[in-house]
Amino acid sequence: MRLLDRTTRDVELTTVGVRLSSQLARVLDELQDVLLEARKQGEQTQGTVHIASSPTLSASLMPTLLSACAEHYPQVRLVMHDQVQRLNIDQVRSGEVDFGLVVQPGLAEDLICEPVLDDAFWLVCRQDHPLARLPEVSWQQLEGQALVLLDYNSGSLPLIDQILAEHGVRVSVAQELGHSASVFRLVQAGVGVSVSPGLALPFPAGSTLVAVPLVPVARRTIMLIRRRNRSLYPVAEKLWQLVKTLQPQLQACASLYPATGEVDAPSADS
Repeated sequence: MRLLDRTTRDVELTTVGVRLSSQLARVLDELQDVLLEARKQGEQTQGTVHIASSPTLSASLMPTLLSACAEHYPQVRLVMHDQVQRLNIDQVRSGEVDFGLVVQPGLAEDLICEPVLDDAFWLVCRQDHPLARLPEVSWQQLEGQALVLLDYNSGSLPLIDQILAEHGVRVSVAQELGHSASVFRLVQAGVGVSVSPGLALPFPAGSTLVAVPLVPVARRTIMLIRRRNRSLYPVAEKLWQLVKTLQPQLQACASLYPATGEVDAPSADS
């Protein structure tokens, strides 16, 4: 059907065009309303975002993210799920949280994983331990040592096991614990030495433990993870992107400590 009559001088609706125009006008108005609502949703800067992270990452990295969120999106409520790595990954997969900040999860084809920073491993021991006097310690020098480590829920132990195996180092595991503070207390008590990620430092107040670099340098990767083939809603997407812009500041959190010697808590200026 012809809807328009066109001449060289003007364009006019046909009789059928006139009849349809009122109906089409209503449809177009409704479409415009839908597009405006979609734009509002896309520009939304308020709501609640749930992020999962382990206790070590919550203590070292999340303060920077919380501060940046309050500055850039003051009407967004960021809820932290502070728990072990396994539960963090499970909650990302189930959709209980929007995304997670975790140690590299290994094979995870159902997840989008984007690296945020690298975190080196250190030897932690008492000041009176023979290895404490060295400027650096090779992985081979851990041969025969008793280790106090974070357990498999942390995400770091599988990586430490892999590194020791690659260097052919045999150790005995004295204890596997769920929190870095507990690990440091047992090392202080002389139960053994520890291999610790840098983000677990500094030591508790009053500690006389020493952190010595391990060579060759081995690092774990901290990653953002989210479900593959599932879009984040707009506010959560904004925070995901915000974390990526904060990578230099977050990487600095893993580089606050001296290359050798006793590790002190960062100063107020840090």
